[in-house]
Amino acid sequence: MAASVCRVGSSVGRALAKTRSPILLSLRRGQASVSYAQSLVGAPETQLTALDNGFRVASEDTGHATCTVGVWISAGSRYESEKNNGAGFFLEHMAFKGTKKHPQTALEQQVESMGAHLSAYTSREHTAYYMKTLSKDLPKAVELLSDVVQNCSLNEADIEQQRNVVVRELEEVEGNLQEVCLDLLHATAYQGTPLGQSVLGPSSTARNLTRQDLVDYINSHYKAPRMVLAAAGGVNHEELVGLAKSHFGGVSFEYEGDAVPVLSPCRFTGSEIRMRDDGLPLAHIAIAVEGAGVSSPDVVPLMVANAVIGSYDLTYGGGKHLSSRLARLAVEENLCHSFQAFHSAYSDTSLLGIHFVSDKHHIDDMMHWTQNAWMNLCTTVTESDVARAQNTLKASLIGQLNGTTPICDDIGRHILNYGRRIPLAEWNARIDAVTPRMVRDICTKYIYDKCPAVAAVGPIEQLPDYNRMRSAMYWLRF
Repeated sequence: MAASVCRVGSSVGRALAKTRSPILLSLRRGQASVSYAQSLVGAPETQLTALDNGFRVASEDTGHATCTVGVWISAGSRYESEKNNGAGFFLEHMAFKGTKKHPQTALEQQVESMGAHLSAYTSREHTAYYMKTLSKDLPKAVELLSDVVQNCSLNEADIEQQRNVVVRELEEVEGNLQEVCLDLLHATAYQGTPLGQSVLGPSSTARNLTRQDLVDYINSHYKAPRMVLAAAGGVNHEELVGLAKSHFGGVSFEYEGDAVPVLSPCRFTGSEIRMRDDGLPLAHIAIAVEGAGVSSPDVVPLMVANAVIGSYDLTYGGGKHLSSRLARLAVEENLCHSFQAFHSAYSDTSLLGIHFVSDKHHIDDMMHWTQNAWMNLCTTVTESDVARAQNTLKASLIGQLNGTTPICDDIGRHILNYGRRIPLAEWNARIDAVTPRMVRDICTKYIYDKCPAVAAVGPIEQLPDYNRMRSAMYWLRF
């Protein structure tokens, strides 16, 4: 059964949010070769329809024999309070325990008989339930998804069983130091605000959540205007709209007492958090500044800037011939085991940063060159740097076309974030419009002389004092 009903990750570094590897569009077109320009022009149009209750339906027909269909919801840990932090993640577990119409065994049999895969994930601002199946089974898939989202059984016995599962999963996550480090980074950067809360929530909350807490969470956030039915693959949009009217047309768009939840603004605080453990073999360190919100025009130049810094891992070939300057230094000076520039974007803010893994003897040097790479972005980035970064982003752009599930996820998140699916050609034009001067100006705006947030886990005795790291956020130039 594990192959047909499963959960997907639920935090910053999980699969659907990661950069995909480049795949030629020709692989999905069945053609011998297609140029990059033809790939952009030939991308199918995303159709969008809104129902009377505000529920939105979006789809892209690629003509495949398979499809992915799912419900994306504006709900996540950012919408939770300290009391119910982790409720969305808990509900994600409960989704596979069956509904009033389809008990767990019947739900699993239905999914398996279709040869489908039912999955879900929760992030800080989004929740998704989706299914990959044959195109001919689209009506049944939408029916099952509708039942899972709207009629989750939530009986006390299942809640108690899943409580133990969630607590065990929280204990397992503590062993993933990258996850721990990035959660700590959010906790210190957005301290005192909902965005500082982890997606999984603390174990104390998981032990104390009640059925009523879960019901209240659903009633508060699972509203039609905050939901999108997205599909990609062999789907007919008109058929999908008809299915949405039938199964989601009755979803409420009214809030009890007109108490519409409003996202509280999240305040960024330059600060640090350290978890020193000299018994660990490697240190995980993340440093970040506040970036632009997901819909800001500054996002694309920041993406290009991150691509200039790039990433590195010990398993990479190339050595000192790597294109990223920081990667070359990492190889030549043995600075770290890996590093990754990241941009975790939210509706009104983001974390623009670098995460690296290093042994205890090279932390100081790696932090110095990491911040030096930021200063180079603000002052001396070149035409060749930007051209290479643009090509990297464009390769990722085409990589997103690799399969119906990544496309469907892209559609769902775009509709929630932007109110529309941004065409690939538009992304390409925005990337091409970025110049070295623009990168320098935007990086100066967000990075230069700004207070960073720092999180560190492991043998971190050599991590510089915060004041020293803060002083490396600018250069004294004459």
